Amino acid sequence: MSTASVLEPVESPLRDSESLFEIVDGLRVEKPPMSLFACLLANYLAHQLDLHARQFNLGRAVVEILFHLPLPVDRNRRPDLAFVSYDRWPKDRAVDPNVNAWDVVPNIAVESISPNDLIDELTEKIDEYFRAGVQQVWVIHPKQKRIDVYESPTAINVLTEKGILDGGKVLPQFRLPLKELFGD
Repeated sequence: MSTASVLEPVESPLRDSESLFEIVDGLRVEKPPMSLFACLLANYLAHQLDLHARQFNLGRAVVEILFHLPLPVDRNRRPDLAFVSYDRWPKDRAVDPNVNAWDVVPNIAVESISPNDLIDELTEKIDEYFRAGVQQVWVIHPKQKRIDVYESPTAINVLTEKGILDGGKVLPQFRLPLKELFGD
């Protein structure tokens, strides 16, 4: 008769590299995981953005990609999702399979708020995104069923679940009723 034993997890370089992190002032800072609901919203929104972007040949939406931001301080940020236009990274331009951070500034950076997120850190990220050249920042508030659309660090449009998320000049013709995003 055999008996089962509990094995301790082995720390390995692969396991370490799978954790989500950002680079802040040259230091690797672990990024806490999103809540399940925040993940579901981010993935649904990314899917809708990507469908629209592909239909109109505008660019691509990506989830949890590390971006190198061209700032005076060392920053690699990982928005929960982002949109990169083909104007910023042409469709036929290859991506180096050996680098961890994409050396392009996304047009839109999206953060989905989770219970572990701190407002000071979020505010700092929003400011950095705009200083780097991001055109819009969307902040999803899952519990409140709202999205804050930042056109700049001080120009904010708050959309409730009755509103419609509009891509504006960045994603022409993109419109998503928030009721569809947040569901029941």
